[in-house]
Amino acid sequence: MPPNQRYRVGVDIGGTFTDLIVVDQETGAFAMGKVLTTSDDPSRAVETALAETLRQAGIAPGAVRNLVHGTTLVTNALIERKGAPTALLTTAGFRDSVAIGREQRYDLYDLLLEQPRPLVPRYLRFDVPQRTLADGSTDVELDITYVERLARELAANGIAAAAIVFLHSFTNPADERAAREALQRAAPGIRVSISSDVVPEIREFERASTTIANVYVQDLVERYLRTLQVRLRELGLDGDFFLMLSSGGIATVDTAARYPVRLLESGPAAGALAATVYGQAAGHPNLLSFDMGGTTAKICVIDGGQPLIAQSFEVDRIYRFKKGSGMPITIPVIEMIEIGTGGGSIARVDSLGLLKVGPDSAGSAPGPVCYGRGGAEPTVTDADLVLGYLDPGYFLGGKMALDVAGARAAIAERVAARLGMSVEQAAWGIHQIANENMANAARVHVLERGKDPHRFPMFAFGGAGPVHAYRIALSLGVPTLLLPFGAGVMSTLGFLSAPLAFDFVRSWREQLQAMDWARANALLEAMEAEGRALLEASGVAPEAISHRREADMRYVGQGHEIRVPLPPGALGAAHTAALQAAFEAAYRELYERLGPAVPLEILNWRVVSSGPRPSVALSIPAAASSDIAQARKGERLAYFPEAGGFVSTPIYDRYRLAPGMAFAGPAIVEERESTAIVGPGARCRVDEQWNLVVDLEP
Repeated sequence: MPPNQRYRVGVDIGGTFTDLIVVDQETGAFAMGKVLTTSDDPSRAVETALAETLRQAGIAPGAVRNLVHGTTLVTNALIERKGAPTALLTTAGFRDSVAIGREQRYDLYDLLLEQPRPLVPRYLRFDVPQRTLADGSTDVELDITYVERLARELAANGIAAAAIVFLHSFTNPADERAAREALQRAAPGIRVSISSDVVPEIREFERASTTIANVYVQDLVERYLRTLQVRLRELGLDGDFFLMLSSGGIATVDTAARYPVRLLESGPAAGALAATVYGQAAGHPNLLSFDMGGTTAKICVIDGGQPLIAQSFEVDRIYRFKKGSGMPITIPVIEMIEIGTGGGSIARVDSLGLLKVGPDSAGSAPGPVCYGRGGAEPTVTDADLVLGYLDPGYFLGGKMALDVAGARAAIAERVAARLGMSVEQAAWGIHQIANENMANAARVHVLERGKDPHRFPMFAFGGAGPVHAYRIALSLGVPTLLLPFGAGVMSTLGFLSAPLAFDFVRSWREQLQAMDWARANALLEAMEAEGRALLEASGVAPEAISHRREADMRYVGQGHEIRVPLPPGALGAAHTAALQAAFEAAYRELYERLGPAVPLEILNWRVVSSGPRPSVALSIPAAASSDIAQARKGERLAYFPEAGGFVSTPIYDRYRLAPGMAFAGPAIVEERESTAIVGPGARCRVDEQWNLVVDLEP
C-alpha cells in the first residue's frame, strides 16, 4: 500500500439512501456519510456523499487507496426493462425455450396465471442451423454464412446486443465462439454474450435466461461504471475502484462490465458479509442477519461463520413469494430473502377495509410525508415518528428535520379515518403489520433451510432495522438481539471486508463409483488456472490466492442436487468413500433422513478463487464517561402497548455508551444514522465490540 493512500471507502446505494464509510486502514479511524439516493443518476449521490464526507473528515481524495461499491442498477434495469434491444441466437428448433421455461405452472389454481415475460420477444429469437450433442460431438455444422447475414440485418434494425445460447454448449463451446466471431465480424457494434462464457452449466432454460440478462444490461452497466469512474477521478481519487458481486466477492470494473449479471444482489450481499464479520467478532458464528433500509428488508442465515450461498435465484417475480413466477438467473449469490418492507413502504386501506403495508415504496423522491419533499402517502417511517420512536430534530444527526404534523395528518386522512381509529392506533397498526410481514418472511426462510430460528441470535442493522428489530425478534423467538455501532451504514463495512474473488463452474455428469478422476482433476485445475490468471491480473499476489472446490451431487435419477465440499489436491478413487459420507451428511442435514439406496453422481464441478480477505477494525472513540447516567440525554413519550400506551422513555446517546454499560427497557438509543428501540422488560448491555446486546430469553 502506498504510504500516502491509507483510506478505504465502501459505498452502498439503496432505494432511499446512499451510505458511505471511509476507514483509515492504519488506525481504524472512520467517517460515515448518508445522503438521499439520486434515482435518475445514482453516481451523483455517490459523488455528493464522498465529497461531503471527505471534506468533513479532512481527508484528501488522493489519500483513498480504493473504493468498493454495490449497486441495484442491474436489478432495476431488469425489472423496469430498461436494457438494450437484444436478440437471441439459439440452436434451430429451440427459439421458444425461454418462453416455454420449465413447462410448469407456479400456481395450479390461478385461472388468470401470468407467466414471466422473456427479455427477448419472439420476433428477435432466431433458429441458427447448428446442433451439438450431449457428449459434445457435432451433429449439424454451424452455418457461419447465416450468422453473418443475420448480424448485418440486426445491426441495420438497431439491435444493440445479442445472446448466443446453443444446445449442450457447456460440453463443447466451439460453435458459440465461432458464432460470436462471425457476428462481431459482420456487426462490430453489437455486444455479444455466449452462454459457455457467462454460465457454462447444464439446464438450457436457466442458461439462456442468464446469458440474455447479462448482455441485456451490459451497455447500461458499463456506461454507468465509466461515468462513476470519471466522477471519482474529477474528485481527485486515483485509487482502485471495485464492485461487489452477488456471491460476496469483489471484482474490478473490467470484470464487472463483462459479467454485469453477477452484480444483481451486490448491495444486499455486503450487508450479509458485515453481519458475518461482526458476528464472528462477538462470538456468534451462527446468526440471522436482518437488514432493513428505506425500501426493502433483507434476511440472511449465517451458518458456521459463512452466509449460505445459492447457485441460482429469480428476479422480477410477478408474485414475490411464488417460485417460478420470475426470471431465473444462474449465478452464485448469497442466499437471502428480500421483501418490500422498508421505512418508505406505503400504508393503505384496501377495498376490503384491511390495512396493508408495502411492497410499493415512496423511495427517496418524494419519500415519506415527514421528509417534507412532496410525499402524500403515509409510510412506515411516518408511523415510527408518530409513535415517538424517532426524534424529529435528530434524524441523520439533525441534518434533516422531520415533519410530525404532516405525518400525523397523512395517517389520519388515509388510514385512521377509514378504519375508525385514532392516529396513534393506526400508526401502531402500520408499525406492527410491517414487523409481522418481515417476521413471517424470516421464519419461512430460516425453516426452509433446515434451521431453527430459536437458536439463532439476530443481528439487525440498516437505517430502519434497529427501530423494528426488537418486535421482530420477539415474534421469531430468537434468544438475543445484536445491534452494532453504526448500524445505519453497516452494509458499507461489508464491502471493505470482501476479498477479490470469482466463481467458476463446469458441468460434467458422471457416477461417483465410475469416476474418471484424471478428467475430474483436469477440470478442476483448469478452473483454478483461470481464477489464478484473473486475480493476478487484478493485482493479487500469486502466493495470496486460494481456491475452494465443491461439487453438485445427487442420487441418480433425482432432478436436483446439493453442494458438497471437495478436498484440496489431486482426487482419486481413495476419496470415493469420503465424498459419499460428505454427501450423506449434507443430505441428512437438509432432509433429516437419507435417500434411496442408489448410486451417487456428480453433475457440476465448482471452484471459488479468492484473494486474501481484508481486515476491518474500527477504532471507536472512548465514551466521555463510564457512568451510564452520563449517556442519558433525556426522555420523550414513546408508544409501548404492553406498558399502557405512551410512556416516558429514556433516550441514550449511542456515542456515550461504552462496553460494560447496561440498562433496562423501555429505552431508545440514538445515533446519527439510526435509532434502536428496546422494549419493556428487556435487558440491554454493551459488549466489547460496542454492540448493543438485548437479551430476550426470560
